[in-house]
Amino acid sequence: MENKGYTLVPHEKPFRYQEGELTVTRGSAWSGPGCHIGCGVLLYTDKNGKLVKVEGDPENPYSNGRLCVRCLGVPEVTNHKDRLMYPMKRDPKDRGKNKWERITWDEAYDLIEEKFNKIKAEHGAETVLFAQGTGRDIAAYITRLAWSFGSPNYTIFLSGGACYLPRVAGFIATTGAFWVADCSQQFADRYDNPEYKVPETMFIWGNYPLTSNSDGFYGHWVIDLMKRGMKIVMIDPKVTWLSARAVEHLRVRPGTDAALALGMLNVIINEELYDKEFVEKWTYGFEELKERVQEYPVDKVAEITWVPAEKIRNAARILANSKPATMQWGVAVDMTKEALPAGQAIAALFQITGNVDVPGGIIAPPEILNYAGGWGRELISEEQKAKRIGLDKYALLHYGFQAAHPDTLVETLITEKPYKMYGAWIQTSNALACMGADPKLLYRGLMGLEFIVCVDIFMTPTIMAVADVVLPAATFPERDGIRVGDGCQRGEVINKVTQIGECKSDMQINLELGKRFNPEAWPWDNVQDMYSHMLRQTGMTFNELQEKAPLYLPFSYRRYEKGMFREDGEPGFNTATGKIELYSTFYEMAGLDPLPYFEEPSPGPGATPELLEEYPLVLTTGARIWSM
Repeated sequence: MENKGYTLVPHEKPFRYQEGELTVTRGSAWSGPGCHIGCGVLLYTDKNGKLVKVEGDPENPYSNGRLCVRCLGVPEVTNHKDRLMYPMKRDPKDRGKNKWERITWDEAYDLIEEKFNKIKAEHGAETVLFAQGTGRDIAAYITRLAWSFGSPNYTIFLSGGACYLPRVAGFIATTGAFWVADCSQQFADRYDNPEYKVPETMFIWGNYPLTSNSDGFYGHWVIDLMKRGMKIVMIDPKVTWLSARAVEHLRVRPGTDAALALGMLNVIINEELYDKEFVEKWTYGFEELKERVQEYPVDKVAEITWVPAEKIRNAARILANSKPATMQWGVAVDMTKEALPAGQAIAALFQITGNVDVPGGIIAPPEILNYAGGWGRELISEEQKAKRIGLDKYALLHYGFQAAHPDTLVETLITEKPYKMYGAWIQTSNALACMGADPKLLYRGLMGLEFIVCVDIFMTPTIMAVADVVLPAATFPERDGIRVGDGCQRGEVINKVTQIGECKSDMQINLELGKRFNPEAWPWDNVQDMYSHMLRQTGMTFNELQEKAPLYLPFSYRRYEKGMFREDGEPGFNTATGKIELYSTFYEMAGLDPLPYFEEPSPGPGATPELLEEYPLVLTTGARIWSM
């Protein structure tokens, strides 16, 4: 392979070998079932090709042989008796009834092609909705399917808009990129890399990484770094194992994260603890931010957040004096009334202290996730793009985010405005059971559609309630694949080791159906060729990488000084001003407040104090424990 700065991890054994009577295949975890990280795995199959065991790959630097319980349970999921095994259809009048008829894949594809093309011809491609659940690996392929069909109405159905995207937006609005904690995950030699520096302090904000392992962040990296001397500051209402070991624990009132961040900014700015040289040279709008944080003196913030003032001051000083400091944050930041300004304010803490793009600070992955951009946007006309649902209502959709607005889509299903929807492709989403705040309303909207296709691993309530055709999807041990994104800074391979029924991977399904919709947009003969196309910049084919993965991408620090963030090659950041925009011109163009602010969650002690006597407790609910 031509040396392009990529690093391959050496392995003692080939990617597939025998261990007694079992065949062992090296690879990576991914979806389905849902996976946030892509840990290195060893998949054990018996002589009949049945998956019997999954273990961590000790040669994979990303996870070092460790796995979460979800991966350990993959054999049970893959071999479960209730898996969907083959395509099925039923008459639309029998929705909600167990009157499924088994059909072949060709029959299913013929029916889908006929129905969707009929809708397209009679009503327009925009009247077919393409919906996925939370992101993971399907995002690139479903966007290409939607756009090659001609529909602008791809969406992360009722999930991503309230999970992760607000944090993504907060960083994109100020820097033009997304940023993650630097735990050396971008280096094949990890903590021993000579360029890497262990953070002095990690701020863990609205996240419990040991159990969640969310969005490209493996929770035990925190433990690895603590063993190397890193301190932690926890921002979490709960007392946890990590908070008990933190140098400071801020038990913030749920929904007041923006106020807490603004109070900490008040301390850092007024005590002149920020990085003056970095702020002067690389940021825009510092004076405006300085003026805004005067509205949030620490004593006032203490009253709002229920965090003692001295703890707020101490945490701010710890952050400012830690060289470097890093951050891991979670969905708790997103699921508030003020998610965008909260993300913006928290990001500013690390921006004005000069912890951006430095060893042990926060770093930008090599590319932004497919949540924002997708794959194949050039396939859809400008005329069709303008028909995207929510575009007239939410200005941010004009600036980088390509999905239709999910809540507005539900409204459209009911009101038929700005136009009536007729069809839906629902893939990796159990929207009725998992994501809709008003499932009865969503059910009513979906039942008004003429034709609905669902793709999933199991028969879900959504499929049983509304689908006309169901296609059986593969779990990751049943498919070949590649794994990039989520800030992983590496390329991993998913290797097929078993086959359940007639299941196909989401990628194979989308490729085969896409070739029917628009063959020029899907020129590949098989998924392996498609993956090789996606890997072309590495100089490796899928089959070559299959034997050698993981592949670590080239990485360097302080890329903003080298013109590596901007298309014009000039130093700076990918923003209108070329700087980190503490005052966001991005938000200003969208008609939003360009500076971070706090708004009381309602109902709540601040917004509705008259309810406190009768309802003195504030409820906050966390995710499932040890589920990922």
